[in-house]
Amino acid sequence: MQQAAPPSLGFWPLAEADPDHLALVVTEVESGAETRMTAGELLASVNRLVHGLRAVGVGRGDTVATVLANEAAMVEVVLATAQAGIYVVPINVHLAAPEMAYILADCGAKVLVASSRYADVVRKAADEIGFPVHSRFATSQGSRGLAGRLELPGFRDLDELTRDQPTTAPDDRVAGLVMNYTSGTTGKPRGVRRAMPRLAPEALATSYAQFLMLFGIQPRANGVHLVVSPLYHTAVLNFCTYHLHAGHTVVVMDRWTPEGMLRCVQEHAVTTSHMVPTHFSRLLALPDDVKVKYDLSSMRHMIHSAAPCPVPVKHRMLAWWGPVIYEYYSASEGGGTTATPTDWLAHPGTVGRPWPISEIRVLDDAGEPVPPRAVGTVYIKMGNFKFEYHKDAAKTEKAWKEGFFTVGDAGYLDEEGFLYLCDRKADMIISGGGHIYPAEIESALLGHPRVADVAVFGIPDDEWGEQVKAVVECEGGVTPSPELADDILAFAREHLAGYKIPRTIDFTTALPRDPNGKLYKRKLRDPYWAGRERAI
Repeated sequence: MQQAAPPSLGFWPLAEADPDHLALVVTEVESGAETRMTAGELLASVNRLVHGLRAVGVGRGDTVATVLANEAAMVEVVLATAQAGIYVVPINVHLAAPEMAYILADCGAKVLVASSRYADVVRKAADEIGFPVHSRFATSQGSRGLAGRLELPGFRDLDELTRDQPTTAPDDRVAGLVMNYTSGTTGKPRGVRRAMPRLAPEALATSYAQFLMLFGIQPRANGVHLVVSPLYHTAVLNFCTYHLHAGHTVVVMDRWTPEGMLRCVQEHAVTTSHMVPTHFSRLLALPDDVKVKYDLSSMRHMIHSAAPCPVPVKHRMLAWWGPVIYEYYSASEGGGTTATPTDWLAHPGTVGRPWPISEIRVLDDAGEPVPPRAVGTVYIKMGNFKFEYHKDAAKTEKAWKEGFFTVGDAGYLDEEGFLYLCDRKADMIISGGGHIYPAEIESALLGHPRVADVAVFGIPDDEWGEQVKAVVECEGGVTPSPELADDILAFAREHLAGYKIPRTIDFTTALPRDPNGKLYKRKLRDPYWAGRERAI
């Protein structure tokens, strides 16, 4: 008898082939409560949602916006729109109402799906632009299914959209896309919009699953992926859904804590996760007796990105977890490079070499290639991949040069083609005409035993244009003092050239970071520049 061919990759065919496979676990860290969904249950919910969206008039090329926590509904919306030719726009749950209103209006959403925990701010945002009440839907407080529902004026229960809909696959299935909005650290955020592909959902999902193979992650290999960051972030959502398309189980933490993550790794035999360097720093700060409590031997691929990882921090993580830590460079707009543990140990500080489908150029301000180890602007090309900034032709044109795009990062290539990032050009300090990259200084200062976190940026200097300022968050139990500042500066002089040494150090109880670890450096820098214009 001829053996049946294995199902193609992609969540939908894999769920039909093995409906009893555990696909999704959403865990509440504080209470320990969990929502578990088999592949068959998740598929049925996803199909009902597609039928519900179509019933209220959402068609191909339309947009659905979300303001959702780390909950099952977020995964359901993404998988539903991904098989219906619909754009989904995940909105950062920490935005103020006017910021949410701007994105909601700019993306032209036909339906808004929000968590009731954010109901007040979402209602204000929707009311501000006159978003139709009949197109607003809300999930329960917290993770869907883990808590009772609330009566929310101005919202319909999400169950109303799906309750009487069939669980069968919709007709005319076609791939949909996520449209992420850039962080908006300068000016208004813009949606990164790609042309809707005319592909079967499984075709695009297969390419997503195969992307994981860049890190050595194999499809249908009993993998368990742990989500530790907010799902509204581009890479976090991508890695979550890519693992589902590869046939793995996905475990979602509703809120990250360092010990809570270690507990999840042990309890669920986690094999992969996606993190940022701030997670590493918080984990390393755990007491030694906590670190050794948990069995982390199941972990095979710990992938990180979003910001350059300080070399001392990564050395310590590799010493603790072993050679399972992979790094890559990418952005909402695309990518990228990959560095295996072996690559990084041979080239400390690198973010890797280009993916097989990518090319990297480093150009000077005149648009000419620079020699190895010379710093310039990093440009990327990914095959025939294209994107545009939604409703912003000028920004789109500025990003592209001869088929390569840039997000404004500064860096250099070494003689072997490994890429090293210096900083965003917008964060570069120009002092006396020289270029100073804060990331290098931050990496050095984090080596000080009493520094938990640090931000470095330029402030006005009448003689030099800018001077280097450092803001330090101390390790727990350490009291800031002038003597500590002097000690940190002495430490810096042992590791950095004189012109890179901060002129002054301030202390803060906590740097302004979002839940995914992104540092809002402008909140620290802008008060110094009030009424003055930076050169960058």
